[in-house]
Amino acid sequence: MERIDKILNHELFIDNLEKNQAAEAERCFCRHDMAHFLDVARIGMILNLKEGQGIGEDVVYAAGLLHDIGKHMQYSEGTPHETASAEIAPRILKDCGFKENETDVIIKAIIAHRDSASAEAGGLTGILYRADKASRPCFFCKMQGECNWKGGKKNLTLKQ
Repeated sequence: MERIDKILNHELFIDNLEKNQAAEAERCFCRHDMAHFLDVARIGMILNLKEGQGIGEDVVYAAGLLHDIGKHMQYSEGTPHETASAEIAPRILKDCGFKENETDVIIKAIIAHRDSASAEAGGLTGILYRADKASRPCFFCKMQGECNWKGGKKNLTLKQ
């Protein structure tokens, strides 16, 4: 996963990850950090395999790592984080050797990862949406009652 290692070491990725960490330093709810990015990527790969989607590992991991990379801009500028992330990701993907068609699929999935219509979608869009939601252990969270996630999005049971 040479291209994934390049993402992890890319200056723009690291800079935005650090900005997310600073913006969420006092956040008591789920964070948009490396642990979340890796959870989404790994769950995405599990879904990819279970569903027989056949999407390349690098593409799934890239989407998982980059889907929330612009979250800090939602806090500082009011830009929806899926939009901010979709603006940041193309440069990183290009610099890390992703082809234009791969980048297009990843950006489409990033933009749609908060759209509930993506829940049943096939391909990377559906995988990223489902992996993102499945990554949150709401059933074990002390902040569950105060969280603004609607009941249907909360993971109140462990799903296969």
